[in-house]
Amino acid sequence: MHSLKLSLAATAVIYALSGPAQADCIKVEALGEAVTHDIAEVFATHGLANIIYGKGRVGKGPVHTKCVDGSATTTCRSWQTACTATAPHTCLGAWLCLPL
Repeated sequence: MHSLKLSLAATAVIYALSGPAQADCIKVEALGEAVTHDIAEVFATHGLANIIYGKGRVGKGPVHTKCVDGSATTTCRSWQTACTATAPHTCLGAWLCLPL
């Protein structure tokens, strides 16, 4: 019985150490505001993609988007979990990222 427990413990340690390293993941959000609902949603989702890319991260899981219609404009908020993948890229705001 003692050797069975020792074997299980050793297997658990080996399994834990052999797995891939945990990536540094965070929740990233972007806002988009425009006169129409569709344009605000595009601003939010594409801005989110550029922010994630600019931070040197890769999106994991689905992109969530929630929009609120105001009296003159619509504001959309998109968010997604993003994990570290590469070094940060050169970006000017959320819209212009250079592949440098």
